[in-house]
Amino acid sequence: MKTELKTGTRRAREQRAFSLLEVMIAIGIFFMAVFAILGLVSSSLENARRLRRPMVDAGAVAGELSLTNKLVEGMESGDLSDFLGKEYQGYKWTYAVSEVQSNKLFQVDFIVQSPDAGNPVISKMSTLFYRPQSPAGSLDGGMGR
Repeated sequence: MKTELKTGTRRAREQRAFSLLEVMIAIGIFFMAVFAILGLVSSSLENARRLRRPMVDAGAVAGELSLTNKLVEGMESGDLSDFLGKEYQGYKWTYAVSEVQSNKLFQVDFIVQSPDAGNPVISKMSTLFYRPQSPAGSLDGGMGR
């Protein structure tokens, strides 16, 4: 009777151990999970790097122009870093003012260009401004610029 108990315990011990195949499958699953997590961390770091670049749009130039009381027909251009700071160094802005109604309603078309080679356009915007204090435009008999 004692021998049967010992054999039963040995079988119980053998059944609790993992086979080599089970261990290899577990290691494979573990490494797949680790590589998936590393991929997510890598893409998160890339997105964080993109967020550090300045977000540039024509709204900043439009905001500066909206502070003026008078508009004169013509074109203006300049460097975005003049009024937004040195992190915008090299970005160029251009706007063209034209009178669209004889009641001093002006359309302003804004363009912001990148400092990269060829100066690709980053942002375009068109707005209307009513400026009754402005000098006579081309529709009012004025000469513009």
